[in-house]
Amino acid sequence: MIPRVRRITALCALAAALTACGTASGDRPAPAASPASPASGAPSSTRPPVLAPGPGGLTPVFEHGPRNRGKTVALTFDADMTADQGPRAASGEHFDNPGLIGALRALKVPATVFMTGRWADQYPAEARDLGRDPRFEVANHSWSHYAFTADCYGLPTVDAGRMREDVQRAYTSLRAAGVPHPMPYFRFPGGCYDQRALRALSGLGVTAVQWDVVSGDAFATDADAVVKQVLDGVGPGSVVVMHCTRSAAPTTERVVRTVVPELRARGYRFVKVSELIGQAGTGR
Repeated sequence: MIPRVRRITALCALAAALTACGTASGDRPAPAASPASPASGAPSSTRPPVLAPGPGGLTPVFEHGPRNRGKTVALTFDADMTADQGPRAASGEHFDNPGLIGALRALKVPATVFMTGRWADQYPAEARDLGRDPRFEVANHSWSHYAFTADCYGLPTVDAGRMREDVQRAYTSLRAAGVPHPMPYFRFPGGCYDQRALRALSGLGVTAVQWDVVSGDAFATDADAVVKQVLDGVGPGSVVVMHCTRSAAPTTERVVRTVVPELRARGYRFVKVSELIGQAGTGR
């Protein structure tokens, strides 16, 4: 399974240090009540669904929802910013894409945003805006966006002894930015993980979320090619990985504006990752 995951992550990992998302201005829907987040210490009867741990308490991994529960698809967007990219942001590089977020809102598409803690530190207003909009759910993408394995597309690596801390620090940053209830889902930087990484996160209560459809939007200049790749790849229960930075994924807004109506015409319903995990975990 690991080699296959690494192959399909190649395109998005090329933009791993660049990709991120932000928000557009305008009216926002009233925030909905959300459950407690991992390690918050606050019990909740409406805690988001997670997968059961694997053997020995190993962190579970989710790639897609059930194939026989109807035509549902989850669009996910990685809000990446690495620990060492502060100077680039200070010099004017934009790690956001207000147009894309505005398009999702206009199209009434729910989505799951995997956000690094470093990004939330840089853009607390945008993080808070996304976290309080019931159309979106915000999940953990590590604090540093450093890789949890060696040889992960050139990303710096996190020492095994600090992997758990990196995830916990991201949750701290998300809450400090004003995300009231970050979800108990974690996406490995670059999509790279191994048994050691899964063991390191055991006990945190998170489900590791991968995907089964790579959009190919990272650094893409041909929106039509990205659209074709998504439409060709999507099946019932699919999780699509996309990016939302203005500089490194310039076609993504156009892709979303084309893909969404086409998939709806094919009978698909857009959902958040939490709904797919709920179906997978309960057999609904």
